Amino acid sequence: MPDVARAAGVSVMTVSYTYNRPDRVAPATREKVLQAAAELGYAGPDAAARNLRRGRTGNLGVVLGERLTYAFADPQATAFLAGIAEVCTEHGLGLTLIPVTGSGDDSDETRVREAAVDGFVVWTTVDEDPVLAAVAASARPAVVHGGPQVEGLGLVTIDNRAAAAAIGAVGLRGSRRPAVLSFPVDRRREPALVTGPDPAAAAFPVTRDRLAGYRDAVAAAGLDWAGVPVAVLARNDPAEAAQALRRLPTDTDAVLAMGDELALAALRATTRKVPEELAVTGWDDTPAAAGAGLTTVGQSLQDQGRRCARLLVGDPPGAEPSWVVVERSTTR
Repeated sequence: MPDVARAAGVSVMTVSYTYNRPDRVAPATREKVLQAAAELGYAGPDAAARNLRRGRTGNLGVVLGERLTYAFADPQATAFLAGIAEVCTEHGLGLTLIPVTGSGDDSDETRVREAAVDGFVVWTTVDEDPVLAAVAASARPAVVHGGPQVEGLGLVTIDNRAAAAAIGAVGLRGSRRPAVLSFPVDRRREPALVTGPDPAAAAFPVTRDRLAGYRDAVAAAGLDWAGVPVAVLARNDPAEAAQALRRLPTDTDAVLAMGDELALAALRATTRKVPEELAVTGWDDTPAAAGAGLTTVGQSLQDQGRRCARLLVGDPPGAEPSWVVVERSTTR
């Protein structure tokens, strides 16, 4: 930089402003500095060093409590990340994925603390996750998607309980023996087949609220939640969902699935007439759901990802996340 300053006949500060604060340099002077830099083969100050001085990295981080491959394999995760990426592109920002494992040691918190990002979007996690404390303690802006609500952090979510009650009301028409295909209830991710579980015991807010909404729908249909089988899955995995369907009682006549991938797996695995013998509902309204005629909850994870990122960069976030019941041919 001093060599450029000498060649251009200006101060080192003027060269610095030319690259870092061009609005503070006269056009003619800026052109003279850039010409001298080109002649000397100087490409400008190192971006990492510049960001360090500014206290910025130019990156947003997404804290993902799933296997890293989940971000590329799950349709809704990819849609969510696409929404964040759109805002990053608009603002010239990078996007960093920060996978956390829930291993119980402090490696997750360390990964968050050491992340070279200017703010965090946290994919839905469990209550009291230590990662949330690490994010809050970082003093960087952060938004949690799906919950839990954390003081000082933003939250982007829909009313999962109300949506579950609404889709449940549709799925339970004419049903006497319903069942649920559920997301994990805690970070242990242990698959299980339980009957009438207490929704409040689920550590994942999304799972908890959807179970509560399904319970509301079961009660409204005049059925007993205590007798409803709930297949808790380790992950949002179609193969696991197909196996879980086969473990349900043979007289099950309705399946309420917490995700379209699970519902579509149930449709592929069943040998019964749909919806006459088995009604099936999903969640998310993916393109595959529309193609299969699946009744589902429509929501836009891409819009929600976009909203998370806008909150971080200070843009107007737009409308609150919404949902709608989309009735098709898999319900009565």
